[in-house]
Amino acid sequence: MKKYRCTVCGYVYDPDVGDPESNISPGTPFEKLPESWVCPICGASKDQFEPIEQY
Repeated sequence: MKKYRCTVCGYVYDPDVGDPESNISPGTPFEKLPESWVCPICGASKDQFEPIEQY
């Protein structure tokens, strides 16, 4: 699963970790996050995130 970076503050959403503060379980892919989910650091919406290229 891809990690996604917030283009506003640089927060990285890691699907292996999820977002416990927002009750997002580990193993939840970014694409499955609710549309209402926002960056836990700066509050940016999902459309402000970009996939991180992994090598």
